[in-house]
Amino acid sequence: MNPTTMGPVKEHMDNAKAELKLIPETEKHWLCGGNRSIGIAATLLQQNKVIAVPTDTIYGLACLASSTEAIERLYQIKKRDERKPVAICLSNVKDVTQWAVTDNLPSCLLEKLLPGPYTIILKHKSNLNPALNPDIDNIGIRVPSSRFMRSIAKIVGPIALTSANISNKPSTLYPDEFSMLWPELDGIFYDLTCMKRTNAHRVGSTVVDLSQPGFYKIVRHGIAAHIILGIMQKAGLISITDE
Repeated sequence: MNPTTMGPVKEHMDNAKAELKLIPETEKHWLCGGNRSIGIAATLLQQNKVIAVPTDTIYGLACLASSTEAIERLYQIKKRDERKPVAICLSNVKDVTQWAVTDNLPSCLLEKLLPGPYTIILKHKSNLNPALNPDIDNIGIRVPSSRFMRSIAKIVGPIALTSANISNKPSTLYPDEFSMLWPELDGIFYDLTCMKRTNAHRVGSTVVDLSQPGFYKIVRHGIAAHIILGIMQKAGLISITDE
């Protein structure tokens, strides 16, 4: 059942579409303040737009994972090498099995990690947009501890997500830090609860590769990396380290 065709969600989406028609395109700054902002963000994504969003770690650039047009714009805005993959954001840990192979994972492992500040790398299934990370068998998956992001993903489906910065530049915690990208973005969303984050958050999510059965590899030590190490050990997985 499509949530955009039902009850309150449909009403929020209809209101968002009507509001966006009435305001100039230069009006692109929004507060994350409940269903209105969720509806606006979801509508922009459905229109193949690229937006900046707060997550539970650093700021991100987001577009529909199913939109090849939007993915191309995302790479252009970020000036990102097309060979470098981007992750997807999902609304619920239960959605992971729809897009990635999880058969070989220990029972309840994902539920112990997500929602949380982790990017989980798994083998992707064939139903994922082939224009997203072409010629790469794996996909990074996020289910963030952010109601805003999960609510949007529940409406629009998988969201392509990458850091809100020019490629190879420092990650960002606040919209002012990527103001040079504002003219190219279709929406910038502000979460006032994130305004007191420190540089400790700038490391981003901890990235762990679980694509090889029985093993794990920490690709990037980010937020709460020490916690994920304990979870991997309790699950009986063997660490792969670089030579």
